Amino acid sequence: MKTQPVSYVKAHIAEVLDSVKSTGEGLLVTQNGVNAAVIVSHETWEETRRALAMLKLLAMGERDFESGKAFAQGDVFRQARARLRRHPRK
Repeated sequence: MKTQPVSYVKAHIAEVLDSVKSTGEGLLVTQNGVNAAVIVSHETWEETRRALAMLKLLAMGERDFESGKAFAQGDVFRQARARLRRHPRK
């Protein structure tokens, strides 16, 4: 990932945005020599957002499993089949 100071970004914003969109590579922006922000394309942002949402769901599932709130897939399907046999559709 390339790095540019905020003064460069302000002076060349259209060029920066074109580069970020065309390469898919983010740009690290510094302010007073300190990392301040990252500019990424909207497409990259959406991909990252979706990946984070999936990771969050995975973490929630792991917590449920560890606390005993999860069930094995085979058990769930066996119970569902048993209920369907007891209460067939009419």
